[in-house]
Amino acid sequence: MNLIFDLARGMLSRRRRQTLVSVMGVALGVAFFIAIASLMRGFQTYFIEQVIDVQPHIIVKDETRRPLPQAVEIAHPDGAVALSGVKPTERVRGIRASAEKMAILEAIPGVYSSPILTGQALLRYGSRDVSVSITGIEPARYRRVSNLEKDLIQGRMEDLRSTANGLIIGIGLAQKLGVVLGDTIIAVSPKGVSLQMKIVGIFRTGLATLDNQAAYTLLKVNQILQDRPNVVNQILLRLNDVTGAEALARQIEARFGDRSESWEEQNRNVLTVFVIQNAIMYSVTGAILLVAAFGIYNIISTVVFEKTRDIAILKSLGFTEGDIQWLFLLQGMIAGLLGAVLGCVLGQIMIEGLAQIRFQTETPAGNDRFLLAHDWRIFAVASFFALLSASIAAVVPARRAARLDPVQTIRGAA
Repeated sequence: MNLIFDLARGMLSRRRRQTLVSVMGVALGVAFFIAIASLMRGFQTYFIEQVIDVQPHIIVKDETRRPLPQAVEIAHPDGAVALSGVKPTERVRGIRASAEKMAILEAIPGVYSSPILTGQALLRYGSRDVSVSITGIEPARYRRVSNLEKDLIQGRMEDLRSTANGLIIGIGLAQKLGVVLGDTIIAVSPKGVSLQMKIVGIFRTGLATLDNQAAYTLLKVNQILQDRPNVVNQILLRLNDVTGAEALARQIEARFGDRSESWEEQNRNVLTVFVIQNAIMYSVTGAILLVAAFGIYNIISTVVFEKTRDIAILKSLGFTEGDIQWLFLLQGMIAGLLGAVLGCVLGQIMIEGLAQIRFQTETPAGNDRFLLAHDWRIFAVASFFALLSASIAAVVPARRAARLDPVQTIRGAA
């Protein structure tokens, strides 16, 4: 094995210029793969973290995924039945037995729950009226499923309990109303209930939808405001393992019948875009590696053509077809390995260079640079594909070299 390795290294070193070109081709392919993958993965990871950070992992709603079946459908499930003009039955909205359901859910390890009541209201301050979505929460439970407390820039969540009719609003909403911490406003619900509420907190998430239209108060206060005593219309769940949200949501819906949506279902359209982005990334970088593989194929084919007599002599000395094939396959693997190592170094340099770029823009999330992922798996995948493409490129000339007939080659040379 050492002899074959020495022979392969010697054949490559005698064609240094061609070998260097092939190695650089592989290296550039690996480097671009690492840089592009780092950019894509960094952005995707940041987006998912923002979604997971702001939204609960599972939302259990007071509705069903499909309308309840009508009596005639139940009586004749396989009959030729046509229904038209059927209006939904009137029913009191709200999650029934919410306390019992939360007790069952929190018995699952790593699952935390919080009941909420959401509803629309009109906030009035002087001559300004702004329509908002008010969420009634229990602070002790809500802080376990949301990062509202972390997003607060003024006030505390505990002030909701210590202040009568306390209200926490977004920074954009505060600017629309022209209020500051401690001001008193009037909240009017669609039911006609009016309450005087005091601003006890202001938050900023970086998401305009929440900052401009969301407000939080105690669950009991919102139940009074919405005229829905003892009603909860959503249960929010947060998991230690976010990857299990989709499966758990399906189990909850199958057991309780309430519509359950995971964070993946709520953002399915965006996650589909990520799949397309990854496909484009792998196609572009794969094309670069394919071109580099042709360079390796070319150099090894040339070596096989030039070393025909040497191959014949090696086979006459006792080298088997497997040894000859392994000799030239090893040359492709060496070129691929050198290219992968050099590409990883260049890729890291490119990542560090991209990390120094600053944009003269101010985003709500505070990012003015490229979002880069520093993940060793990106380097591992790039190196694997480089080595694989180089090995595949070397297979055809290696097999051709192994099939050479030493007798005919030496006789022809004579």
